Amino acid sequence: MVCVDNTCRSPIAEAVLHDMIVKQDLQAEWDVESAAIEAWHVGARPDERALSVLHKHKIKYTNFVRRIRREDFEKFDYIVGMDQSIMASLKLLEPHYAKAKLLMLGDFLIGLKPDERFIEDPYYEMGEGPFDKIYEQCTLACENFLNQARSYEI
Repeated sequence: MVCVDNTCRSPIAEAVLHDMIVKQDLQAEWDVESAAIEAWHVGARPDERALSVLHKHKIKYTNFVRRIRREDFEKFDYIVGMDQSIMASLKLLEPHYAKAKLLMLGDFLIGLKPDERFIEDPYYEMGEGPFDKIYEQCTLACENFLNQARSYEI
């Protein structure tokens, strides 16, 4: 899961997907991490509002901000971006030998028009409300992503 700085959207998506994996007892088959395109907060904790929303939903998150690495394109089957800008950056970073399939998480928000399928960055918004929306979007999108991936539909 990748966003601009790995402080808001991608940690929420990572935590939500990891929680689904644990609840379905799929840890032996699935590994999920999140990362940043930029490196402004590497080594820091995610945004407190993201952590608070996860805590409200009884989801623990203990990871720290990290930047995406070239080896991630070989290690993972999927690299999932949050919006078109992230997808463009991932395509620029993608090495020619990459095995990971690049996907946009919003494309798994089934029922929305293509121009509505973005997980918007809540960083500059006030309060937790925008983070609650991100949590809801990530929950729906991650569930659809996991179901499709497990059914070999992606």
